[in-house]
Amino acid sequence: MFGYYLELALHSFRRSRALTALMIVAVALGIGASMTTLTVLHVLSGDPLPGRSGSVFLPRLDPRDRDGYDPYAALPSQVTWTDGVDLLHARRAARQALMVGGATAVQSDEREVDPYLVTARYTTGDFFPMFGVPFRFGAGWSAAEDDGHARVAVIAASLNDRLFHGRNSVGRTLHVDGADLRIVGVLEPWRAVPHFYDLATGEYAGAEEVFVPLFVARELKLKRNGGVECWGQGRTDDDRMEAASCLWLQFWVQLDDASAVASYRAFLDGYAHEQVALGRFTRPPASDLTNVRRYLDERQVVPGDVRLQVWIALGFFVVCLVNTVGLMLAKFMRGAGELGVRRALGASRRSVFTQLVVEATLIGVAGGVGGLLFALLGLALVRLQSTAAAQLAHLDGTMLAATFAASIVATALAGVVPAWRACRVPAALQLKSQ
Repeated sequence: MFGYYLELALHSFRRSRALTALMIVAVALGIGASMTTLTVLHVLSGDPLPGRSGSVFLPRLDPRDRDGYDPYAALPSQVTWTDGVDLLHARRAARQALMVGGATAVQSDEREVDPYLVTARYTTGDFFPMFGVPFRFGAGWSAAEDDGHARVAVIAASLNDRLFHGRNSVGRTLHVDGADLRIVGVLEPWRAVPHFYDLATGEYAGAEEVFVPLFVARELKLKRNGGVECWGQGRTDDDRMEAASCLWLQFWVQLDDASAVASYRAFLDGYAHEQVALGRFTRPPASDLTNVRRYLDERQVVPGDVRLQVWIALGFFVVCLVNTVGLMLAKFMRGAGELGVRRALGASRRSVFTQLVVEATLIGVAGGVGGLLFALLGLALVRLQSTAAAQLAHLDGTMLAATFAASIVATALAGVVPAWRACRVPAALQLKSQ
């Protein structure tokens, strides 16, 4: 019977081309606007560590002086060199990474390619397994290599393509600001969205292209980027940040279960009390563990206007659907005579109702195709903006499926009331209208 209903629907479309076109355009506009804003929200508010974000935490302390003390303010999200190294060497978590962003000039050992500036991440070796960073060649460095200040590096696929033409460069030499580092790993294309582990370098910053052990980067005096908060004597020059009273490093830990979280929380609280007793911390002892999603919510990484735009677009979609219901009712009632003939020939109300719902569903399919085109156009216009977040606006498989599903389901539901009304008209009256 479906084939027969399909044939009737196509006949009805040909008979009422203008009305059918209006319904398809209304659905397409509503779907296109909604999917554009929902896709932007989906990308910007996505989980940067799928399957891992619940076990990755930001330990937080407050080593600042008493100036401006507010007991209700959020704790700093960065650590000093002293606290970061102490927590790192305590090794109380399954994995831990101390890091800071940077920028440096790089050159391959072939020398025919001139040095050029790339973004960098100076970190410890657990960065890669803790964040699930995928490797194309080789692997990261070990904790022993961190402790031994091994002069190694991991590079991104984009840098490997540019310097080594995509070949396996593990074991090759990378010249970093005049120093020679041995490449131990090449990453697959990878980017955390949002850039949760260092929001100071950009909430939606691109992926770094070279990764260097933190202690080696400090020895080589590689250029550092990111936020800094200092107190007391104030900030010194960048070469002496280890001794400065400044928050400038990011420290993340992996805690795999509730008992590990409780144990680390107790350790962190004990560390804060110990530092107060030693006189390093002058504020009342305070500490916290913040997981990735809570940290992103606290920092309000997703712009508020994006959520507002989603609600406005969904409201527009509802208006489009209401108009579609009206147009569909007018279309079905216009074909009352043909429906009366079918009823007189023995068709049940149920079969006529099903026929009309199939017709509404086909309108939804056509509206879904049009909505997809409008969504692609809308996302292309979003990407014309100069912000880093705007460049992420692409329709993925999940949102593509959602576009068609929303269009078909919404239009089929919108066709229920007009179809029911058309079926309730007595067959005699429908034949009389004929």
